[in-house]
Amino acid sequence: MKLYVIACDVVARPVYLCAARSPHVVDIRLFERGLHNEPVKLRDVLQHEIDAVPPGYDAIVLGYGLCGGATAGIVARSMPVVLPRAHDCITLFLGARERYETEFSASTTYWYVNDQVERNQGYNAKSVGLGVSGDSDDDMEAIRAEYVEKYGEDNADYLMEVMGAWKTHYQRAAFVGMGVADEAASVEYAREQADRRGWAFEQVEGSLVLLRKLIDGAWDDDILTLQPGERLAMSWDEGIVKAVPAG
Repeated sequence: MKLYVIACDVVARPVYLCAARSPHVVDIRLFERGLHNEPVKLRDVLQHEIDAVPPGYDAIVLGYGLCGGATAGIVARSMPVVLPRAHDCITLFLGARERYETEFSASTTYWYVNDQVERNQGYNAKSVGLGVSGDSDDDMEAIRAEYVEKYGEDNADYLMEVMGAWKTHYQRAAFVGMGVADEAASVEYAREQADRRGWAFEQVEGSLVLLRKLIDGAWDDDILTLQPGERLAMSWDEGIVKAVPAG
């Protein structure tokens, strides 16, 4: 097969590694994680990219989960669109929905991965974590953004810490190690952030299983395939997403 992969750059190194190992021909297009701050914009960007994929590919692979509902509404046009049954990219790093649910029930966690720390693009220079399962991350980032606008970056973080806002919503910072590159500097950064904010810190072993399924074409029950003319919708059950008629 010939696959066109559209993914968030927080999975850059794992995606390229899986593409290199894939038995298929794989082309990759990455978008910056900052687009998640505007879900409607992210959806529009992804749909535009899907619509612009030229003929000759067998399928489009999305390296995205629901991402706060940003991908709900995406439509497959002339070729299938394949994506993981996942709430967000944390599932991609953990390798399975079951692990995601276990982590979600354990504690409210602020997540870090190597690519995001490395690619800190300045859209939120002091807070580069992948956030928490649930909506608290968006809430905290909205508060911080308001402080940044009023008082500047450094003062915003100072206020967040003095008010205990970070610690109120998070108990743990976790770094997901993917073993794709030297992650020592990123681990140390995450540990320092956890210490500064009074969180417990843990290193969690990641898994390439789900990404490899996507890029190897091993599309089982963990993967959803939208056929041309179908739209992505939330399923509100353990399947997370489902295909419905676009019309």
